[in-house]
Amino acid sequence: MGMHGSAHIVWDWNGTLFHDNDAIIGATNAAFAELGLAPITLEEYRALYCVPVPKFYERLLGRLPTDAEWEQMDGVFHRYYAEHRVRCGLTAGAAELLAGWRSSGHSQSLLSMYGHEELVPLVRGFGIEGHFVRVDGRTGPSGGSKAEHMVRHLEALSGAVEAARTVVIGDAADDAVAARHVGARAVLYTGGSHSRASLEEVGVPVVDTLTEAVAEAERIAA
Repeated sequence: MGMHGSAHIVWDWNGTLFHDNDAIIGATNAAFAELGLAPITLEEYRALYCVPVPKFYERLLGRLPTDAEWEQMDGVFHRYYAEHRVRCGLTAGAAELLAGWRSSGHSQSLLSMYGHEELVPLVRGFGIEGHFVRVDGRTGPSGGSKAEHMVRHLEALSGAVEAARTVVIGDAADDAVAARHVGARAVLYTGGSHSRASLEEVGVPVVDTLTEAVAEAERIAA
């Protein structure tokens, strides 16, 4: 698997392979309540969400949260999310797409800004870990950018994949930024954290299903 020169997909987790929108919105609103902010809908979230996450809160507060506020909100968010993610599952058809891509002789890996220690057992619990040549979650503080994590992720694959033949599939503008940072391509999926309008501003292919995302990845990695 993962022969040099073959097409490779780097998958995002939250909002892409893992359909956790309900848990994300609930956790966000629980965090907002800590500062007395009104709850928001999924549509509002998709219109406003950005990374790094403190900038998202700035859009709603009119200012960046203080360090103490950020720590408080981040803690509430992760506690709520951990409680409610158990009701979430894989995006429809995701497991079949992963199996199909692997059986076609291509390689794939998973890179997430979700904490590594929480991510790995979650992925394993869905029975899909074996489809990936590598699974990496965030190991540092939350709230950062994905670009530097992408550099380390590809370096850890030890030359088994070629950046020019790599396509990042994710649901956020930051996924495309991270792909561009390492010389890879990106396909963005509308089922997660961003609206179609905000994704289309990034200038990469935007699709409404993961099936379309994989087809597009195969096309542009050819």
